[in-house]
Amino acid sequence: MDNSSSSAPEPDRLPETTPHNQPAPKPAEQQRGGSAGRPFAEPAEGDMRASDADRERVAEALRDAYAEGRLDAEEHSQRLDAAYAAKTLGELVPLTRDLPVHDGVRPKPAAAPAPAQEPVPASGSNEIVAIFGGSVRKGRFRAGRFMRARAIFGGIEIDLTEAVFDAPELVIEVNAIFGGVEVKVPDNVSLHGGGAGIFGGFDVREEEGTDPNGPVVTIRGKAVFGGVSASRRRGAWQALKDRRRP
Repeated sequence: MDNSSSSAPEPDRLPETTPHNQPAPKPAEQQRGGSAGRPFAEPAEGDMRASDADRERVAEALRDAYAEGRLDAEEHSQRLDAAYAAKTLGELVPLTRDLPVHDGVRPKPAAAPAPAQEPVPASGSNEIVAIFGGSVRKGRFRAGRFMRARAIFGGIEIDLTEAVFDAPELVIEVNAIFGGVEVKVPDNVSLHGGGAGIFGGFDVREEEGTDPNGPVVTIRGKAVFGGVSASRRRGAWQALKDRRRP
């Protein structure tokens, strides 16, 4: 009789539900995108970062509104400061929401810089003529890129202290024949130029403005038995900003 004990046969093993070479499924809240595996939501348009081109489009709209009388000098200054300090598109939208030019601020591809061109004479209000009389151009108006002044036995005064500058440079071509032309520019504008004085005077001194990024006014032409002068004075916008400083 064999007293050796025989081991009982092992039962068949059940197949594992999860293969060893695959990780166990993660809980739903740990899956990408949160619950139900949905992808992360895209940022809202207002949260997108604003570009320099976006800020400049809003600044241009504010300059138009100021020139049309929709904003006063203080409102224009406050909104312009906020536009250049804005970080997102959502901060830019309220600045033009109550203006008719508002069409939403959306990112746009930067346009290629336009080739440099000679200033083209403007028609209408940018042509100032005084013959045996006087003419004054002052207040709030769009200065444009080019202005022509002709004084024949007369006088012309051009006051740019409240003007809206559309371009980085404004060229003023003057001709004073037995007459005079006087130009006043705000102190944040750089003053350049020079011309010929024939039995007359052409007094335009080269002066840099208080704002290194401000516009430049260039005066050129001639004075025949007449005089041309240019000077700088504090503009209304700059005076408001100075009063707001602590």
